[in-house]
Amino acid sequence: MDYVEIMVRHGELSTKGKNRMRFINQLRRNIEHVLAPYPEVKVRSDRDRTHVYLNGTDYQPIAEALRHIFGIQAFSPSYKVEKDLEALKEAVQTIMTGLYREGMTFKITTKRSDHTFDWDSQELNQLLGGAVFEALPEIKVQMKVPDVNLKVEIRDDAAYLSHEEIKGAGGLPVGTSGRGMLMLSGGIDSPVAGYLALKRGVEIEAVHFASPPYTSPGSLQKAQDLARKLTKFGGNIQFIEVPFTEIQEEIKEKAPESYLMTLTRRFMLRITDRIREERKGLVIVNGESLGQVASQTLESMQAINAVTTTPIVRPVVTMDKLEIIELAQAIDTFELSIQPFEDCCTIFAPDRPKTNPKIKNVEQYEARLDVEGLIERAVAGIKVTEITPKAELDEVDELIEGLL
Repeated sequence: MDYVEIMVRHGELSTKGKNRMRFINQLRRNIEHVLAPYPEVKVRSDRDRTHVYLNGTDYQPIAEALRHIFGIQAFSPSYKVEKDLEALKEAVQTIMTGLYREGMTFKITTKRSDHTFDWDSQELNQLLGGAVFEALPEIKVQMKVPDVNLKVEIRDDAAYLSHEEIKGAGGLPVGTSGRGMLMLSGGIDSPVAGYLALKRGVEIEAVHFASPPYTSPGSLQKAQDLARKLTKFGGNIQFIEVPFTEIQEEIKEKAPESYLMTLTRRFMLRITDRIREERKGLVIVNGESLGQVASQTLESMQAINAVTTTPIVRPVVTMDKLEIIELAQAIDTFELSIQPFEDCCTIFAPDRPKTNPKIKNVEQYEARLDVEGLIERAVAGIKVTEITPKAELDEVDELIEGLL
């Protein structure tokens, strides 16, 4: 027997009251985006569950994809059986025989959505349980925490059987908490911050600063690949490349070296905020971790934050580096993040950056620069690319074709 459907159970969505269907519909759209590389797969949602119909597609890659999508509490692969008592008996015998080991306990749990079916739930539990005993006389029934809980659902079109429940990622469907702009560098911290924002339902758009020729095409590709790693948690991500060379050269030429990092971060924050406003974002998300580098002291954060009143979400601010690395490894971004490409924050990094910058001094140095003109030119030059899970598979296919 082959699986024909995966039944998805909604996590926190059951508590959303009148907004519940909005959350469920967003989850359905996210599942469709993540499963776009599998065109035969179809997705349908109702108030209780989301149904993923395989239509002949291999179950394993679909299950692996579903494990990562935020908003899914759990899911169960299901067999489809004709709504006929003898067919159901044969199916439960086949399934349980394949699962049986010595000392195993089981129970049958039937749900009858089609109330025109000849037998009610209790009768089916007894009849199908009896069929299991015919095939496996040594097996035992246990109503509380059995080894196998074989679930049978009688629907209008057919009967569906499942015995496995796989834990999902939990959280909220991406997009249900509004949009945020993720300041995505090529480092370890910002992808982890993006992941944690996604988990609470924030739709992220990735803002990446590039300074060619100081930063290479490899650095840009690395950032895009990191964004692609995040698509598996909720679907497509808009990747926004910001030209930053002119600004960094101006800062380096006209400001003291010790203030380069502070001024650079203030420009990045101003530009990200301008992009957020144009693209209807609500917050800015970044990977700052308190005390990890010179620009991430409280004094530096205060001096940098002074350029905006927009809320800044720092999901990893209280985590130490080892905790962040552990999470980066878990979400499969770590190996990418440690690839040795320079990014905007490191190319002109001073030997002795100011850890306690004074806003008065910062504003004095910025007076030497055409701040508004530099920002306008950078924002006018942005490039927006949609990052999709499918692109990753296409690139793999192209690589394979190139090797043949």
